[in-house]
Formats: sequence, C-alpha cells, structure tokens
Amino acid sequence: MTDPAGPLGPAGPVEPMDAAGAMEATAPGRHADPAGVQGPPPGCPAHAGAGAAVPGAVRLSGLEYQQTPSQLYRTLRREHGAVAPVLLDGDIPAWLVLGYAEVSYVTSHDDLFARDSRRWNQWPNIPADWPLMPFVGYQPSLLFTEGAEHQRRAGVISEALEAVDQFELAHVCRQIAEGLIDTFAGSGQAELMASYAHALPMRAVVQLCGIPQGDVDTEDLVRDLKISLDAPEDDDPVAAYLRVQERMERLVKEKRNSPGPDVTSRMLAHPAGLTDEEVVQDLITVIAAAQQPTANWICNTLRLLLTDDRFALNVSGGRLSVGHALNEVLWLDTPTQNFVGRWAVRDTQLGGRHIKAGDCLVLGFAAANTDPQIWPEGHVGAENSAHLSFSNGEHRCLYPGPLLADVIARTAIETLLERLPDVVLAVEPEELTWRPSIWMRGLTSLPVRFTPVVR
Repeated sequence: MTDPAGPLGPAGPVEPMDAAGAMEATAPGRHADPAGVQGPPPGCPAHAGAGAAVPGAVRLSGLEYQQTPSQLYRTLRREHGAVAPVLLDGDIPAWLVLGYAEVSYVTSHDDLFARDSRRWNQWPNIPADWPLMPFVGYQPSLLFTEGAEHQRRAGVISEALEAVDQFELAHVCRQIAEGLIDTFAGSGQAELMASYAHALPMRAVVQLCGIPQGDVDTEDLVRDLKISLDAPEDDDPVAAYLRVQERMERLVKEKRNSPGPDVTSRMLAHPAGLTDEEVVQDLITVIAAAQQPTANWICNTLRLLLTDDRFALNVSGGRLSVGHALNEVLWLDTPTQNFVGRWAVRDTQLGGRHIKAGDCLVLGFAAANTDPQIWPEGHVGAENSAHLSFSNGEHRCLYPGPLLADVIARTAIETLLERLPDVVLAVEPEELTWRPSIWMRGLTSLPVRFTPVVR
C-alpha cells in the first residue's frame, strides 16, 4: 500500500500553509497557486524558460520501454546520469529521478520537493482530459497535503489502519482466497491475474472500509479504480475516477448514519474532525494504494515462484520462500515503477541538474531499487528491506500500510499454493507479457494449470 509508491500512487512540510487555502477544492487540473507559495504570475519574464523541455528529453512511452523498462533505465543513466529529462504524455516535460540516493533525497526534503501539484509550471499546457490527470490533478486528499495538514490527515488514516487486527485480516483474506479458488479449482486451469490476484485485495480492502462482502458495486469499483490508475487508450480515467468518488461519497454518508467496526467509521469518528469530503478523498487514496499495487505484488511474486528454479524445491506451502520472493519482487519488479510526483518549491540542484521552481519530478522507484551504485557487483539481493517500493520520508506509505499489504499478499499466495500444490505455468515463461504501462508493473495474465481439486 503506497502513498502511492502508490499509485494515485506512491511529500511533507514546506512553508506553513493556511488550512483553508490548502484544502480549497480545485477541479482536477485547474491551476491555483497554493496558499503560502508566492511567485510571479504566468507570463512574467521570471517564468521565461520555466519547465521547458531539456534537449535530449526521452518520451516515457513505447512498447519496448513498457515491456523491458530496465533497459530504459540503463540507457537513461548512461546518457543523462541519476536525473534524466523526460517527456510525459503530450510531450509535457518532467524529470525522472533514477538514482537511489537522489530519490531518497527528494522524498526526505519536503522543503525543496513538495506534493502540492498546484505549483506545477506546466498547468497552462495541460488539457482537461490529459491521461495522467488522476495522478496530478489537485484534490483535497492526503496525497497533496503538506506540513501540519498532512500530519493531521495522515494521523487519522494511520490510527484507523492500526486498529485492524492483522490476524483477523489474514482470516478474512483466507476466506476470500478459498472462495475464489473454489470457482476454478475443479477445472484444472485458471488465469490468476483476473480471477485471483486482482480480485482478492480489492475484496479485502473494501470489506475493511465497510463495504459488505458481495456488494453489487464492488466489481464496478474494481474496474473503475483500475481504469483511473492505469487506463487503456479506449477508456476515460477521469470519468472512472469520478465514479469511484461517487461510490465513496455514498459509503461515507452510510457510515455517518450507521457506523461500524471499519476503517471508514473510525476515520469519521476521529477527534481530528475530518469533513466528509476529506474522508472521501482519503478513502480513495487508501483503496487505490492497496488494490492495484497489491494485486501486482501478488501476481509478480507468483510469477517469480513459478519461473525461478531457486524456489522449485520448496515452494509449496514454503513460508520462508514465499516471504523471500515477496521481498525480492519489491526490489526487482516493484508494482509501482514510477510515481508522479514532486514539484520543486524553488530553483535547486539535483544530480547535477538545474531544477527550476515548479518543475515536476517523477520518482523512479524501480530504477532506484536497481541502481548500480547500491549493487556494484550487478547482483540485486533481496536480503534486506531497504528498497524504496513504499517510498520514503513523510509521504511514504503510512504505517501500518505495508504490514497490512504483506498480510494480504502473503495469505493470497500461501493459500493458493496450499490448495493447488502442483500448480505450474500453462505457457512458457517468455510468453508472459507485462501490461503496457510505464507506471505500474503487472502482468496482462498469468495462466496456470494444476490437478483438478473438488472440495
């Protein structure tokens, strides 16, 4: 579960911001100077050249980069160093931070690289239907807050999540897993991405938030979250996000009238006194950060277990190997590859680059995790958890989010391997393909076969 590392994914205090100004509702993509951030108006000579594309900037697109992003990161490092000029959709300029030390620096220095996207010097060039709007369009949610306001909002979510019993969550996840496996166990074959890895975390998280299991809206919510985070060309991510927001608004209204032992009710009852709108936005952050990244974490780990000979001898029910595989995936195939982003508060230097006030920085978690500066021998080990897959600093994935995500992912994998101990890939490993995204790392499908089991 990332803040973002998550995915509306994947900042912190800058100058103290007026609470009302910080929370002023702004439609996605509409530019407004954040309270407390002073600067020359657009068109002023002081803005000349601000945010302009750097010569040699690389487009973050293309099938080759989507399927083998590690090649892109190596090329960018060789040609540009730890901070590379890139072009987002529509050739919008940004900086991709590739180095482990540089990503750590950015996420630890909120006074220089902040989260309020209204600072962006590119807003005059951004169309309302820009594909990345769900990532960068300012919303009054935890993701875009800074300073004391961020601490207030983060505290509410952390305390609501801390009240989740991890043993009870594991029990719930096992029940969900058993039910999903029952739907395909007798057939001897399955496509695990859609029928299992994607479905399980969503059911678990919406249940934690107070949406009853089996609710008719759950599948629509799953689909719309997926579209809003990582939309195919024929879908509308902004419209999907608005549908997600409408469902959360109904949930918050229901819980105001009839609270229960769930995350939503605890957020509403917290002494910080969040408004309904604040709770809605922060619930979307929690659910989005938990669902798609965790689904990809599960599926990427299953891929590793089913294709790597190191796990072949003890994978079935092997808790140690499952834990090792989960951690290795966070290093090598982290679900949130890149995250938009941070915005420079003022002119500064990073990785030998001159970063101008208002420039957008994309956090390259995948590139940072495989930085040759931290793995000088070329071998990426998974012996520790110093990866940046849950981000870093004040805006990292909130505690105990990573622990809850681990419970969901570990339970999903262990239950599947216990129920279907002889599961193997139904295709050759090289036939597996990654979804066409530079942001999220996940398979298009994971077809498997096994001995049919009837309970």
